[in-house]
Amino acid sequence: MADPVSTQQHVPLAVRIAGGLVAVEALAGLAFTVALVVRSFHVNIRFALYGEAGFFLIMTGAIVALAVGLIVGRRWTRTPSAVLQVLLIAVAWYALGPTKLVVAAVITVMVCVATLVLLFTAPARAWAVEDRS
Repeated sequence: MADPVSTQQHVPLAVRIAGGLVAVEALAGLAFTVALVVRSFHVNIRFALYGEAGFFLIMTGAIVALAVGLIVGRRWTRTPSAVLQVLLIAVAWYALGPTKLVVAAVITVMVCVATLVLLFTAPARAWAVEDRS
């Protein structure tokens, strides 16, 4: 079995950059969570917003784990990160419709598409399926 330290040195730059973009998404999730908590001080449905904020905090923690995993070279994080990008593109599509958040939607799609492209470059694909024996 390959030494984990030596295999981490061969993480393609595209994967590390994708990890940085996923970390930016985690920061956005954290900002949204904080906004929910702040908003809960001004409405009567406080406990519902606490539950929603708790859910988003857990999801943000998972996204942070994906970002760190990509940056340090954990192969298992590539597929969940790609799935996350597809789901966020769907969220952005919704934001274009009823919510009319066009700028946020366009920025989200740009970051997601860039992350997907980085995760599916030839070096990233070769790294993901690299033989570990």
